[in-house]
Amino acid sequence: MPQPEMRMAPTKPIVVGTFVLGALGLGIVAILVFGGMRFFTETTRVMVVFPDSVAGLSVGSPVTFRGVQVGRVKDIEVKIDVRQQTNSIPVYLDLEPARITFIDYSVRDVHAELAEAVRKGLRAQLISQSYVTGELSVNFDFHRDLAVVQPVRTGGVIEIPTIPSDLEDLKDQFRRLDLPALGQQTRQTLVSLQKTLDQVSAAVGPLTAQMSITLTATTHAIGQIESNATRTLQSIDRLAIDGRGQLKSKGDELDTLLQTAQKTTREAETLLGTLNDMTDPHSELRGDLQASVRDLAATSSHLREFTQDLNRRPIRTLMRNQ
Repeated sequence: MPQPEMRMAPTKPIVVGTFVLGALGLGIVAILVFGGMRFFTETTRVMVVFPDSVAGLSVGSPVTFRGVQVGRVKDIEVKIDVRQQTNSIPVYLDLEPARITFIDYSVRDVHAELAEAVRKGLRAQLISQSYVTGELSVNFDFHRDLAVVQPVRTGGVIEIPTIPSDLEDLKDQFRRLDLPALGQQTRQTLVSLQKTLDQVSAAVGPLTAQMSITLTATTHAIGQIESNATRTLQSIDRLAIDGRGQLKSKGDELDTLLQTAQKTTREAETLLGTLNDMTDPHSELRGDLQASVRDLAATSSHLREFTQDLNRRPIRTLMRNQ
């Protein structure tokens, strides 16, 4: 018997088309999401030219102003002048004006604002994103200490001047160093230092011996001083003990002496009071003393007259007094 023919089911174009359109839609959504919706972001094209290597910089690398991202690297070219044996590396950047605001500037034109910023010292510089991976980015900043540069347009694109990166600046400093001369100076310095150390070592030997002798003598002198100080302190202790003993044994005599002194003081005070009374102009004792003095004066006067008469006429005077 003949076998029945097997027929395949016809392919459904609608299902296949739906699958393809869904995958395409997902791809577009992924591009928009991971691309940060940059397809709909307004950008301004600028150019920077680096004279040295830009290894580590690639399309899509961030462009920042003092660390704040304001755009991305759009394209990198290499221009070589074979005759002059020079080269330059133009790097085209897409800046996002929506992330940059120019304050107190009347002309609302991004290119004019960037040109004025260049005149004020705006410069581009390569900076490292990671010292491990070596990735670079472009950073803008103001450098007012640099000479004023007029902005240049190349193919309708404004060119922002560049300055060497910190690494390139360090390399330039190393290139400017005269390493052979520096090495020769270093060797001469080391030789001089070695000679100085040898001289110091030669001088330190005798000085060390002398210091050792001096230290020994000083130690002996300090020992003698300590011994003398100990004896002196012992003598002071004995003197203090003797003084306390004598003070204790003479305590009664000192007490009697103090009482006698107090009594004498009281008697002196009494005598002084009596003398004060005698010297008082209105005191009776002073009046009595004055009267006695007058009587003594009169008596002395009579005795003096009697003596004079006795000398002149001794017999008559005696008879008259009898």
